[in-house]
Amino acid sequence: MNPSDADERKAGTSLVVPADRDLTAPAGTSGQRRLRRYRSLIVLAAVAAILLTLGIVPRLSADAALTQQVAAQQAPSVKVISPGTAPALRELLLPGAVTPFAEAAVYARTSGYIRRWYADIGTKVKAGESLAVIETPELDAQWRQARADAATAQANYEYALSTSQRWQQMLQTQSVSQQDADTRSADMLAKRAILASAQANVARLAELVSYEKVTAPFDGVITVRNVDVGALVTAGGTPGLAIPANELFHIVQTDVLRTFADIPQDDASLVTVGTQVYLTTQQYPGRRFPAEVARSSEVINPASRTMRVEVDVKNSDGALRPGAYVQVHLALDTPHPALQLPVSALLFRPDGVTIAVVDQQGKVALKTVTIGRDFGTYMEIATGLTASDRVIDNPGDATTAGTSVRVMQAPATPKPSAGASATSSTKAVRS
Repeated sequence: MNPSDADERKAGTSLVVPADRDLTAPAGTSGQRRLRRYRSLIVLAAVAAILLTLGIVPRLSADAALTQQVAAQQAPSVKVISPGTAPALRELLLPGAVTPFAEAAVYARTSGYIRRWYADIGTKVKAGESLAVIETPELDAQWRQARADAATAQANYEYALSTSQRWQQMLQTQSVSQQDADTRSADMLAKRAILASAQANVARLAELVSYEKVTAPFDGVITVRNVDVGALVTAGGTPGLAIPANELFHIVQTDVLRTFADIPQDDASLVTVGTQVYLTTQQYPGRRFPAEVARSSEVINPASRTMRVEVDVKNSDGALRPGAYVQVHLALDTPHPALQLPVSALLFRPDGVTIAVVDQQGKVALKTVTIGRDFGTYMEIATGLTASDRVIDNPGDATTAGTSVRVMQAPATPKPSAGASATSSTKAVRS
């Protein structure tokens, strides 16, 4: 190629002008257009970034919430409680009814007419005090006759005795035969036996005559009077009937009352003679009547699974009335109290009462326990629980062994007071 051709090519290349270029525009206008183009691109990129952010952030938040929810479901949060010590002293509340310490129906031991009576309903009497007098003329006549017969027997015996002694003296001098002396001795012995019989008859009739005076068997209050002057009464009665026949008076002893309480089998070993008791009644709100266990049957009734005890209470002021309903409060002292848990921590499964505990690895373990005493909102755990167990409070029915859980800090649970009551029986939970 020659130099002239190269020069012509260079000249031709420099003369090419772009189609979109304005040859009449100044040289700075092209730079401003490029700047505006770059700004538009930046704005579009920013808008795209904002739109991208608005679409991704909610999704990321939803994914995080879902992750937290799955984690919570995989390891649920639980509250744990520590077992407490059951109270050693508690109160057992049982129903009862006070009855007289002694009660008797007074009958006539001899037949006759009421000549006079001295005690009416509500009369306080002393032991041996006269309640009525029975008039028995026939009995008085029999007694006089018996005494006369006894006097005759006494005279016959004394005569037979002296005769026997004389015949014994004559026998020593061979004045009479041995047979005659023995006859007189046998006659003396027979007369002595007749005298003894007559004296016994006199004593019997004397006792019957003494029963003409009806007396009180003990200190008490007359509650029934079925006699009046001139009424005919007969000896004996028919005890056991709703209204005993021939009952003259009914007397009760009220200075000391007794009530019977049936102790549940679980508490029978804690109640002994001398256990302190107090009674309450709605008639005297806030008043306590001190009492004590006086007697115990020491036998569990197989029908009710209870042991009957007798509680005696002094009633010198007569505040308590026989037959009144009372509540018996027994103070039971447990020598070795066990651990206790609130009822909310118990699971009732087909295989028995169960608790859920959290082990050192943060997993649930199920333990079968045995229920002891019932304190209402708390239960004594007799077996299956240790003091170091971390027990789940309010476990769900679907709680299973081996589930991983997260332990939440729970506030200390209040413990029941030492005087918490257990009612019979209706609240008892059996394992």
